[in-house]
Amino acid sequence: MSKAKITWLGHASIRVESAGKVVFFDPWIQDNPACSLKLNQIKKADAVCVTHGHIDHIGDSIEIVKMTGAAFICSPEIGMYAEKYGGIKYDEGSTPLNIGGSWETDAFTITMVNAAHTSDIMGEEYKKEGRLTAGSGSVGYVIEFREGPAIYYGGDTGVFGDMAIIRDLYSPDIAILPVGGKYTMGYREAGYAASLIHPKLFIPIHYDTFPNQKLNLNKLVEEVKIRAPHVTVVRWKPGDTFEYKA
Repeated sequence: MSKAKITWLGHASIRVESAGKVVFFDPWIQDNPACSLKLNQIKKADAVCVTHGHIDHIGDSIEIVKMTGAAFICSPEIGMYAEKYGGIKYDEGSTPLNIGGSWETDAFTITMVNAAHTSDIMGEEYKKEGRLTAGSGSVGYVIEFREGPAIYYGGDTGVFGDMAIIRDLYSPDIAILPVGGKYTMGYREAGYAASLIHPKLFIPIHYDTFPNQKLNLNKLVEEVKIRAPHVTVVRWKPGDTFEYKA
């Protein structure tokens, strides 16, 4: 049976568990007003994937890698940043990828895919001086479990036509996509993304953390139903765990 547990830690932070493995995507734990999990409660991680350098996505990823010994999956630029400021040795403690590149284990494969979003790195210079570190834009990931589902995590992406390539190459069962309507997709864009990707499940994130990024779930469900009637939208709230079985 193909199965996985997907927990919404708040905002865009996701924990995926399948086949005894634990993978975090964009873990922003401390200072995240929607996250009830504490950093010191994280005891296990096999991989930590970061889509881009905005502070609500790079978040606490470096700390979690150092705490757990997880593989750090990221762009080359974020990998270099993690070595300079986090002491995570490039290409040893980290696994830098670029678009189309993959990291494979016995249990799963993680592939970096395109995203439509801007980003430099909001790192130590930003926290201290308000100064950005040069980055390389944003990416998404597809994780394919040997004994579980294929999951597409879009990070902060807007809709883009090459989502059809993600569908054709990886056939994700689940698409986890942002629908905040200010820095990410709105309702129409999300519905169109669902029609391009053709997942079984659409799981929305990146909404209701802040007053200027609200989401009417009923409106999202209606938009997806119009453009992709075969896709089911998951209704959930931060802290919820969705269990996928197929």
